[in-house]
Amino acid sequence: MNRIIAFFIVFLLVSNSYAQKDSLQLGDRYAEDQIYASITYAQFNDLPSTVTKSSFSYAISTGFLKDFILTKKGNVSFAVGVGYGFDFFNHELKVSEINNTTLFDNATNVSSNVFKAHNLEFPLEFRWRTSNAKKYDFWRIYTGIKFLYNLSNTFQFTENDIDYKYKNVSAYRKLQYGLTFSAGYTEFNAYLFYGLTPIFENSKINGEDINATIIKFGLIFYIL
Repeated sequence: MNRIIAFFIVFLLVSNSYAQKDSLQLGDRYAEDQIYASITYAQFNDLPSTVTKSSFSYAISTGFLKDFILTKKGNVSFAVGVGYGFDFFNHELKVSEINNTTLFDNATNVSSNVFKAHNLEFPLEFRWRTSNAKKYDFWRIYTGIKFLYNLSNTFQFTENDIDYKYKNVSAYRKLQYGLTFSAGYTEFNAYLFYGLTPIFENSKINGEDINATIIKFGLIFYIL
């Protein structure tokens, strides 16, 4: 039932967007309200010197952006949105928790080590494009900032044939943000997210601060 309701809401949003387009004349003010979806390759950045880079990791996200026109021509705008994102990392930083204290170590003796996060997303974008009220295929450059609020995080690894799993570790930063950039033609666009906040708070490994942030790059699709 929930999936049917969600599908119906998305259908109404898309239908309304197309109806708005069909009623516009060249030169009219218009908005590019859009559903977005991204799939990206993800990596930890600025890891401690004793920790190697992540193996293949990825992230996906989807949401809705509301467009606010800043020029009469309609090619410059500001957009705000809300969405959902999922991160999956194969990494080399062993994370565990004992008595609400997060512990870190190098995953040298670990056979499997993954991290998963579910986030609410709040993107803000400054937008430039070559579109007009009747031109649907156009070039775009969107840049901005995205805030992430962590709903849940899970660190799990296998060591000496024993599985360990820790949910919502205390050192994981609930609120994060980073810069975003996307550019492309029509629906297909290159996308970059550059995290500015370390994912862990007040954390160290062997006396070295853990300032790891997240970088994502891949594709983002804007659906009118």
